[in-house]
Amino acid sequence: MALVAAGWRKPARATANPARALRQKRARIGLPVTEADVPLHRRTQWWRKIWAVVAGSTMAAVVGVITATVVGVGASWIVVTLSRLLKK
Repeated sequence: MALVAAGWRKPARATANPARALRQKRARIGLPVTEADVPLHRRTQWWRKIWAVVAGSTMAAVVGVITATVVGVGASWIVVTLSRLLKK
């Protein structure tokens, strides 16, 4: 807080250096530019599309099984714990 009250701040961007403006202009030597045609977009192979569907479905099934198992174990643990508390 003392630094802010004293007027210290970090500038958002660098300040201009006036010494750079005094330098001689450099000779601008251009680079030769050639234009080339862009290759057209190639379609995805059919087997990659099928592999993506199979892999995505498999991952979804595995995540679903793991989630269902964790939720089931958690729910059964809660039921058993609360049942024991009621018996006391």
